[in-house]
Amino acid sequence: MPTSQPIPTLDDVARSAGVSTATVSRCLNTPGQVAKPTMERVMKAVEVLGYTPNFGARSMASKRTHTIGAIIPTMENAIFARGLQAFQEELHKLGYTLLVSSTGYRPEVEEEQVRALVSRGADALLLIGFDRSPETYAYLGKRNVPALVSWAYAPDHSLPSIGFDNRTSMQELAQHVISLGHRDIAVITAVLRGNDRAALRLAGIRDAMEQSGHAFGDLRVIETPYGISHGERALDQLMDGGNRPTVIMCGNDVLAAGALKRAKERGLGVPKDLSITGFDDIELARIVTPALTTVHVPHREMGRKAAQELVSILEKRGAGHSVALETKLMIRDSLSLPSR
Repeated sequence: MPTSQPIPTLDDVARSAGVSTATVSRCLNTPGQVAKPTMERVMKAVEVLGYTPNFGARSMASKRTHTIGAIIPTMENAIFARGLQAFQEELHKLGYTLLVSSTGYRPEVEEEQVRALVSRGADALLLIGFDRSPETYAYLGKRNVPALVSWAYAPDHSLPSIGFDNRTSMQELAQHVISLGHRDIAVITAVLRGNDRAALRLAGIRDAMEQSGHAFGDLRVIETPYGISHGERALDQLMDGGNRPTVIMCGNDVLAAGALKRAKERGLGVPKDLSITGFDDIELARIVTPALTTVHVPHREMGRKAAQELVSILEKRGAGHSVALETKLMIRDSLSLPSR
């Protein structure tokens, strides 16, 4: 009958590798701080012994789980995937694990997920945008769970943010559109409820129109869920609804790609007959034909800096700092002078 083997401990790994238990702990939790030869020796001992860290015991001792939660609006949007990948990579370097959930752009679901992640021991949370109920902010304050906002920037908010100014970024694109002579402007935007990023981008377009000193027709705005097919249907609504726009400004590149696809199916030349712009500068913006004029958002830098700041808040027990990242206009072939 087989006899049970003792469960290997941290001390066993340290003895086998010829290092201290503190060094083993650094190898497992903050590998970037350990020299490569030492890391290789320790990890070989871990593999040979079959050692698994007892994170439950560590959590009980430190009252921390070294887990950070991220709640995003959707997993289908490439902008969140790119930023979260960088966020996770940086957390891993710093010895933290990431838990991710998505809301489907439903505020009530986000409130449930905030509570669920906190109840499962998340030390801190990454949130997207500021538009949520006061009760959610109050809950995080009562539970003393640090949170950081990304994909948006508001230096005067109670929570720190690592992001960019959605309103100013879209305003700069709209100013360029207007400078080309466009006066019949329409917008395809994500649903505005619970989405301050989309609302601010729309506000940025209105700002540019008001500040230009030119006369414009009514700004036609179509709100629609995220997705290429929704961009297609929104274009049909705009082109079938009376006075046709000379340019359609979209709140993200996916909606713009859908609008572009449908415009071509209708026999419209882009940008000869109709200009189309996006926002985000995901890979799709460069591979569609014609390539999309859009706003470049530094997604990976945003994710990396958000991870660094959240860990700093946890380990230094500070309030955190807000950082504004720069966006950039990407002028490509989908935008030109109006045809009329």
